Amino acid sequence: MHLDVQDLRNFYYRSTLGRAAQASIRSQLLRMWPKTTGETIAGFGFAAPLLRPYLSDARRIIALMPGPQGVMQWPAGLPNVSVLCEETSWPIETGRVDRLVVMHGLETSEHPTRLLEECWRVLGPGGRAMFIVPNRAGLWARSDYTPFGYGRPYTLTQVENQLRSHQFVIEKHTAALYRLPSSRRFWLKSGAMIERMGHRLPAMMAAGVFMVEVAKQSHPQNGHMIRSRRRNPIRVLEGLSNPIAEPV
Repeated sequence: MHLDVQDLRNFYYRSTLGRAAQASIRSQLLRMWPKTTGETIAGFGFAAPLLRPYLSDARRIIALMPGPQGVMQWPAGLPNVSVLCEETSWPIETGRVDRLVVMHGLETSEHPTRLLEECWRVLGPGGRAMFIVPNRAGLWARSDYTPFGYGRPYTLTQVENQLRSHQFVIEKHTAALYRLPSSRRFWLKSGAMIERMGHRLPAMMAAGVFMVEVAKQSHPQNGHMIRSRRRNPIRVLEGLSNPIAEPV
């Protein structure tokens, strides 16, 4: 079940906790993907808050928002690049995306298998995708006051196995969102310190989200390749002067 786009917008753009969560996840994404010059980037679900730093360098950015969620104009003050789409059928040609970010998309999808197939379809050769999902053992997945408390939370093993089963190659993973999912003033002021300390703790327990980077795996050729050598056609003209010995 997808959240409503108004609720997501209010959380990420109009609440102090949401802006802090956005900054935590986005800083990790920028660390893993520092340069995307000339590339086509797509975001699915509600990935728009993470894509703004790439607007100036990317060749094209598309913010795909599923129908059950709804769509909003984005980015503010600039030409709109957000698109309302079906969850498992995107208005993008096959192989056109260089980078894909999925946030609030996989864990809330009613058709995760078909969604991952669509992710694989739009990625080009060598394309990369970043899947951001709630950590099942984290505090954020247990809170109904944030978007990460909805849908199906994952363990790291679960999400990586699901991605492998859909022909994605796991490149690396990290975690983010170590601060507490609380809007109380004390915890908001302590959030930056907790984030720094959290990176020293096991991500399995402390992090609010897992971030898994994958690459598109293409189908290898089936069977064995045999290289055949063509016989030199000139030897056919040599005739009896230089005969070719036939195998016994």
